[in-house]
Amino acid sequence: MANTELITSVYTRIKENIGKVIVGKTETIDMICVALLAGGHVLLEDVPGTGKTVLIKSLAASVGCDFKRIQFTPDLLPSDITGINFFNMKSSEFEFVPGPVFTNILLADEINRATPKTQSGLLECMEERQATIDGKTMRLSDPFMVIATQNPVETLGTFPLPEAQLDRFLMKGRMEYPSHAENVGILARFDKASPLDELEAVVSEEELCEAIKALPEIYICPELMEYISYIVEATRSYPHVVLGVSPRGALALMKAAKGYAAIAGRSYVLPDDIQRAAHPVLEHRIMLESAARIRKNAVGEIVENIIKSTRVPTEAVFENL
Repeated sequence: MANTELITSVYTRIKENIGKVIVGKTETIDMICVALLAGGHVLLEDVPGTGKTVLIKSLAASVGCDFKRIQFTPDLLPSDITGINFFNMKSSEFEFVPGPVFTNILLADEINRATPKTQSGLLECMEERQATIDGKTMRLSDPFMVIATQNPVETLGTFPLPEAQLDRFLMKGRMEYPSHAENVGILARFDKASPLDELEAVVSEEELCEAIKALPEIYICPELMEYISYIVEATRSYPHVVLGVSPRGALALMKAAKGYAAIAGRSYVLPDDIQRAAHPVLEHRIMLESAARIRKNAVGEIVENIIKSTRVPTEAVFENL
């Protein structure tokens, strides 16, 4: 049985610590914590100034892990991410200088500003937790998490992420503009100084690794595996959908559902956990026809319609959990 108490404790401490800096945004914080515990990556998409980078820095400061940041630009090269071998004239030998990808939490800021060639430098790192430089494969740190940001409005000098890379992100979310009360709270909190400067780690690297190892032990019954399969399969035959969710997406939905169950203090998954994880896990994996993309939140509506039309397993299945 999973060590639910440890997972819940790690989540609670991280969330409360981030809450010292970020005002509101409970659902986005939960999503990032779930992705961290599930060993996945996150893509945050929203207009500039909504607090994406501050949120990621707050998460990194809350965990006793190594943190690095890459500011993506059009002239960035793959070797700037993974590292490079250079010839040392004094020793007459090649020496390896590791890139920023050799860390625990990596902030890929404005990831869509880099060329596809540079973006592809992250593919192996995100999926296989390793980097191959000059034919030599090196393992990355454990844990390893990429949190990328991008601006959906600005298109000048940007390169859309290919579907293969989008599929590597466990979840995708938005910060969105704060409410009036949240905006007042932000002004008051940052009036004299940034609370981020005083944030200290509340979870050790060892605790986080133990929590990540415990998450797969969260129980999911066969009926809910079928439920996930029905939802995923429905995306492939839905009208105006060119590309539906792959088996990797189905696995991602199961991992995220386990994460939401764990942060709720349960050692088993319920349909509510799957439904809560569906939007951030599935939306960026669905590609629509050109005409269908024009309508705002078209993909979100498709996922919501699929959830509503898919039969939920009966309560009798969960009585003995």
